Amino acid sequence: MSDGHPPRIKRLPDGPPRIKRLPDGPPRIKRLPDGTVKQIGPLTDTRVWTVPGRANRPIEAPRADPRPLEPGAERRLCAFCPDRYLETTPEKVRLVGPRFEELRRVGAAELFDTTAEFRRFGNLFEIVSAEYWRENHGFRQPAAIVEWAQQYLSSPEGLAHIEALAAIRARASGESPSIEEAALDLLGGSHDVIVARRHVRDDATTDDQLVSSGDLTPNEHAAYIAFTVRSLAEIQAAQPHAAYVSVFQNWLRPAGASFEHLHKQLVAIDEPGPQVDREQRLLAHDRLLYQHEILDLAVEQGLVVAATDGAVAVAGIGHRFPSFEVFSTADENLPHEHSDAGIRAVSDLVHALHAATGTHVPTNEEWHYRPPGGPWPMPWRIVLKWRISTPAGFEGVTKVFVNTIDPWELQRRAVEALTRLRAEGRIAHGIRIGSECMPRDARLRYAGDG
Repeated sequence: MSDGHPPRIKRLPDGPPRIKRLPDGPPRIKRLPDGTVKQIGPLTDTRVWTVPGRANRPIEAPRADPRPLEPGAERRLCAFCPDRYLETTPEKVRLVGPRFEELRRVGAAELFDTTAEFRRFGNLFEIVSAEYWRENHGFRQPAAIVEWAQQYLSSPEGLAHIEALAAIRARASGESPSIEEAALDLLGGSHDVIVARRHVRDDATTDDQLVSSGDLTPNEHAAYIAFTVRSLAEIQAAQPHAAYVSVFQNWLRPAGASFEHLHKQLVAIDEPGPQVDREQRLLAHDRLLYQHEILDLAVEQGLVVAATDGAVAVAGIGHRFPSFEVFSTADENLPHEHSDAGIRAVSDLVHALHAATGTHVPTNEEWHYRPPGGPWPMPWRIVLKWRISTPAGFEGVTKVFVNTIDPWELQRRAVEALTRLRAEGRIAHGIRIGSECMPRDARLRYAGDG
């Protein structure tokens, strides 16, 4: 008999889980009699095994040699810290104060007049350089960038800042452009960094008490995500030859971070890349690919982790590392097409999963969305990967990847951690966890279906 409430997603009963099969092949996920779990990635066909017993290894890797902090040292631990603003390229935007108000193009002489909660500037060593766009696409900086460069160089502080940065790049490249050209490249590049204020906690006594995404408050994280979304749109608009803007976050050195200071990167590229191309080909045959191959499978296998009114998180299948996938359930495809509420819905889940992950777990955060002009609708999704193992010879020879934590165990751990964090008041209100989620929470609308 119905009690008038929508049905909830139930946990799978004990015993062998049901399995989802490919049309003419092996199941996407299955557990063998000895406990080994074999997976095949729905979007990649990556083969992954989880061997019993390996999941109990610790995943956090705190530094063994933390150093005490002298008073004020927390502001100068790396080039991204507040006392070292002049070691990064000229600021494009910063957010200040508790309301995260925007200040644009802060001059070198005014950098220390306010403290940035988040700041955006060009990467000093770009993946795709300004020269790349100039030489390969004939791109020339627009008048607004030329005017900003002239203005920046007109002050003694700005001139000294550009000269110092140009010298660093010249030593690395062996080339010495004019100061004017150096300024244009530093101000008008299409590879940006967004940096949070704190390297370590405000009450830190040692340099290993880092601030990760999960250590931000839900409101701070929402400002961080919304700032990144706006920056993505600005970079896309400023570089007409860009087919895509790659957005990612590397946290801790095992995950590829140069600095153990919280930051995201946005890189404009002139092709979407083979993964997006592959997904577009799959979408040509199944417009509801992500619903059918990921969300329906996650519901069937009991892998839904949490949901908000606008996003859902699942433990991903077929990833080389333990991975969560957060999907926007909104109609919109591109991040900057979303409403403020839609962006916040995604942010709250991503923040909660970072908090559940822990500060000392190396992670990659990867953003996926439909490229502008892409022929088929795609949802905005963010993948959070735990970089807790290193692929080696076995993976190289077999192309079978050993993932130490299977999706069912990952979901169990996340639900347990999120429940505790909610009780402690550390994650956003309104997040439904595990069996609290309802079937409609896992329904995607990116393709126009309600």
